Amino acid sequence: MNLPDLKTKRAGFEKKGLKLPLTTVPAEKTGLLKFLPAPGKSATGWPWTEETNAGIYHTRDFWPKITIVTPSYNQGQFIEQTIRSVLLQNYPNLEYIVMDGGSSDETTAILEKYSPWISYKQSEKDNGQGPAINLGFSIASGDYYAWINSDDYYLKNVFAEVIETFFKSQAKFIYGYGLNYYESKTRFELIKVLPSLDFFLKMPNFVQPSAFWSSGIHQPIWEELHCSIDFELWLRLVKGQKRKLIRKALSVAHIHHNAKTSDEKMKIKWDEDEKLMWSDQGHGPVPHWGKVNLINRVRIKIYKFLGLL
Repeated sequence: MNLPDLKTKRAGFEKKGLKLPLTTVPAEKTGLLKFLPAPGKSATGWPWTEETNAGIYHTRDFWPKITIVTPSYNQGQFIEQTIRSVLLQNYPNLEYIVMDGGSSDETTAILEKYSPWISYKQSEKDNGQGPAINLGFSIASGDYYAWINSDDYYLKNVFAEVIETFFKSQAKFIYGYGLNYYESKTRFELIKVLPSLDFFLKMPNFVQPSAFWSSGIHQPIWEELHCSIDFELWLRLVKGQKRKLIRKALSVAHIHHNAKTSDEKMKIKWDEDEKLMWSDQGHGPVPHWGKVNLINRVRIKIYKFLGLL
């Protein structure tokens, strides 16, 4: 497995004159809502006309820095919602990085509109989602990391709850449930996940935008993958680490015809990723796969019977 060196990527930015660490997002004691660009008249609720109450952060003198990275390409219809869901958490120590692959839609205009509240943004051709995420984290300086794609968004109060959970649990990896929003049906679906155990890590379980981790355990994305970049990352990043499940939805993923998870044209890429992941170049064949799969199915049935899933 040939993983990129994030220090080399960071050095490239520094060579171009980028000053690090980046400036954090300007915080306001009463919240950012009245300072951000006004949303369209039809946009109401979270994160358009609502914000996390900034007063909830007055309970601590210090809040650790969170770095959020958003990879983006031609998701102009969604990215403003993504950006606002990050900023309107009103988190007092936030580093927000947006890596756009040179979008040809309204993305660049939206990024420019919100540029005073983005720690770093760029819009230029890159080599895809994985490389964009690696570029973003190469210049990150947070104590905790997460990435959210430009067609997903966080729910209200999530950053405060996640950081409080890090404090209380001393975990290195926090994960939660998620919501899928089906654009064609205009409905939400709650996606619950099981408590994570190392034995079952090779069974997909985590909701990607509902995952947060300590920067001390961060590892780069395997850039040869196209679709399974989060699943493969969890195999390396999570194993052996203390983690904590928050049993509520932390994020919303838009399910639309251009999304990787629902685009029929991406099926070939998903298949290629699977073959590469379990090849000798990746994680190798899974011994006793049928046994692990059977035990996991039994575990799922038990959790459903108990009303936990």
